[in-house]
Amino acid sequence: MKVCPEGLYVEPGGFYVDPLRPVDRAVVTHGHSDHARPGHAHVLATAGTLAIMRQRLGEGAGAATQTLDYGEAIRIGDVTVRLVPAGHVLGSAQVVLEHAGTRVVVSGDYKRRFDRTCAPFEPVPCDVFITEATFGLPVFRHPPDLGEIDKLLHSLSIFPERSHVVGAYALGKCQRVISLLRAAGYDRPIYLHGALEPICKLYEGFGVPLGELRPATVAAKEELKGALVLAPPGAVADRWARRLTDPVVAMASGWMRVRQRARQRGVELPLVISDHADWDELVQTLDEVAAPEVWVTHGREEALVHHATQRGIRARALALVGFEEEGA
Repeated sequence: MKVCPEGLYVEPGGFYVDPLRPVDRAVVTHGHSDHARPGHAHVLATAGTLAIMRQRLGEGAGAATQTLDYGEAIRIGDVTVRLVPAGHVLGSAQVVLEHAGTRVVVSGDYKRRFDRTCAPFEPVPCDVFITEATFGLPVFRHPPDLGEIDKLLHSLSIFPERSHVVGAYALGKCQRVISLLRAAGYDRPIYLHGALEPICKLYEGFGVPLGELRPATVAAKEELKGALVLAPPGAVADRWARRLTDPVVAMASGWMRVRQRARQRGVELPLVISDHADWDELVQTLDEVAAPEVWVTHGREEALVHHATQRGIRARALALVGFEEEGA
């Protein structure tokens, strides 16, 4: 495997994993825009990822596409390829590559928390594990998800006259926050910024229940008083939010652990809810896959490389550019 300007190249198979530039053959781990780029000639991914790419990229989703189910194995060149769940968003997958008696797993983005909106992460023992490290510093230890949702529900109860607007990324975070709210017993309508509606409909088409959702854009101002509204992070501080009644501004992101980020965005109610593994979960995953060699990419690479090396694992930072939590 080689790191090329286009991204991670699997030479015996003649394809790239999550390439950064248009290529002839791409295997795509999930639908976030920093991994699912437009313009590839051939794209292999799960049905969920391909549906997301078609909705977001249209004809740019790939001149030719092929669906691969979780656990199904195919041969590409001299490499056997399987996709297994990554637990990140709908359709997200790890890429399992086998060639000449060696197994390499490319994690893509992943999380280890329970999530009703996507298939859970499956650790795969391997010889080389290529892992993300978005939150690869010991300071990042995410609190329980439902505890963060309880903060939101508590604020709704003590400020019933105020709208609550939650900044959430359109793909994955929005649907997960809704699912957590429903699991916590919140059964009122949830209002959505228009940019969040298409992906929510796509999730529901894949059998993910989200309850009653209403468009916020056409709702009367009085209707939104005391309501819960989800919007893209960029819209929370925009003039769009002026339609809301004295809104409590919340943001759902792993980055809300960093207080300075919350203050810079004018967030009154930071909610530490992440779709990525935190430090302890990254370390846990290294234990479970038991790979003697680890490559670390797109994130805070140095700390995880150091930790792995201290434990006798051969580790290196790939320093691939162009990857980040969507919208960060």
